[in-house]
Amino acid sequence: TMSYQRIKVDAGADGVTVVAIDRPERRNAICRTTALELQAAFAAFDADPAQRVAVLTGTGDDAFSGGADVTDLPELWRCIPTVGITTEKPIVCAVAGHCVGGGLVIAMMSDLLVAADNARFSYPEAALGFTGGLIASLAARIPHKVAMEMLLLCRTLDAQRAYQVGLANEVVPKGQQVARALELAREMCAFSPVVLRTLKRFVTEGVIPQGPSEKMARAQRDLLEVKNSDDAREAVAAFKEKRKPRFTGR
Repeated sequence: TMSYQRIKVDAGADGVTVVAIDRPERRNAICRTTALELQAAFAAFDADPAQRVAVLTGTGDDAFSGGADVTDLPELWRCIPTVGITTEKPIVCAVAGHCVGGGLVIAMMSDLLVAADNARFSYPEAALGFTGGLIASLAARIPHKVAMEMLLLCRTLDAQRAYQVGLANEVVPKGQQVARALELAREMCAFSPVVLRTLKRFVTEGVIPQGPSEKMARAQRDLLEVKNSDDAREAVAAFKEKRKPRFTGR
């Protein structure tokens, strides 16, 4: 297993991988390293046929995530489900306390969400004067006016309102959110992975609209794969050595 600095990963014998952002002293803020580690952890989860469902959470009950770490800005798209995290296996989010900015983007892009009763969802970027635009996809996932209330008025949704508008599937007492998310994950472990994967892909690619920042991030992801490929390195080497390139398709 890989060792991480900013996250904790527990791949269970039951087929559920629990991934936790592990910076409780910084409200689980997402720095550059956190984003890269989340992307790597989910790639490993996706590649392991024994692991069927992931639970994504934050260490402690005070914050799922306070969003991007402004002192060490991440490439946030890397740790967004269906964008930088490309697994078609289900992801259940377990949210307690603050779920802010980039943390909200991660939570809204997961497949299911269990909220602790102290959960607070907000996206105050208009008040701060910056946005990466990925949050626009919120309007495809909850009622338009409720999304605009959060984006344009920087209002916070408490757990109960999040449940009422369909952002959260269930609300549980603080401290029980991960246990409940694990229960839902284990239920799905008994189902056909082929069906789960297909339905998730149909929803992600064919049903829910993608905002411009989401499309841009997906394009960036695909182009980086080309840039970092063996073929790209071979192209440069062949040019320098004045020979024909030998491409392998990797």
